[in-house]
Order: sequence, then structure tokens, then C-alpha cells
Amino acid sequence: MFIKSILDNHSLITAILAWFIAQILKPPVEYLRKGTWNWGYLLSAGGMPSSHSALMVGAALGIGLHDGFNSPVFTIAIAITMIVVYDAAGVRREAGRHAEKINILINELLSGHPISDKELREVIGHTPLEVLGGVILGIVVSFLYWWKMG
Repeated sequence: MFIKSILDNHSLITAILAWFIAQILKPPVEYLRKGTWNWGYLLSAGGMPSSHSALMVGAALGIGLHDGFNSPVFTIAIAITMIVVYDAAGVRREAGRHAEKINILINELLSGHPISDKELREVIGHTPLEVLGGVILGIVVSFLYWWKMG
């Protein structure tokens, strides 16, 4: 019964599908951009397309298509989606830039005398284009899923 109710939750399925496809697309997109394979993108934040944006847009649009675009649940889904998208392109992107600058400072100031050899993660946010890619992916996956499932 539990599994059946999850499989019947079409909004959840569209959200997970959008996230999964975004994660799968990251290594090939990075290969096209940089010419080298980085399989670490399969399980990491950052990169093109934004899986956070795809997940939330897939969920919100799935809710709208299932429960109606005038439902209070859709309103909350859109509000949360806006926060996640803003965070992905804004706050997390700036945190990544700060990490990059701090890593440069540490390498310059402590050259030869490292306090820690572990650098801060620099790719934790998204460019606006990466977020847009996630938003578009979320929309496409949701509409294709709902079209296919009728």
C-alpha cells in the first residue's frame, strides 16, 4: 500500500524524474563545455542544469497539473520553488565565489605551511544560465510526464 501510494503520487514522480535527469545530464554537459569527463557531477551540487531548480519546478508544476493552479498547495510550491531558485543562483553562487577567493588566499599566504590540505568546495551554486536550464528541464519533464500519463 505504501509503495502504491508513492507510485500514484505523480507530482513526486515528476519532481524526482526532473532531478534525476538533471543529475544524469551534468557530466555530458561538462564534457561539452570543458572537454573532460567529470563523473563527480553525478552526485554533486552545481553544474548545468541545476538539479535543485529542476526538482522544484517539476514538483510545483506537477502539483499545479494535478491539484490545479488555483490550489493553496500550488501557491506554497511556487513560493518554495522561488526561494530554492533564488538560493541556487544567488546565495549559493556567492558562497562558491567566497570559497574560491578564500582558497586562493590560503594558498598564497600559507604556501608551504598549510594548516589543512582540504580546500573549500567552490562549485556549490549555479550561474543564472544553469538555473534557467534546470527550470526549463523541470517544465519539460512535467509536461511530458503528464502528457504521457494522460
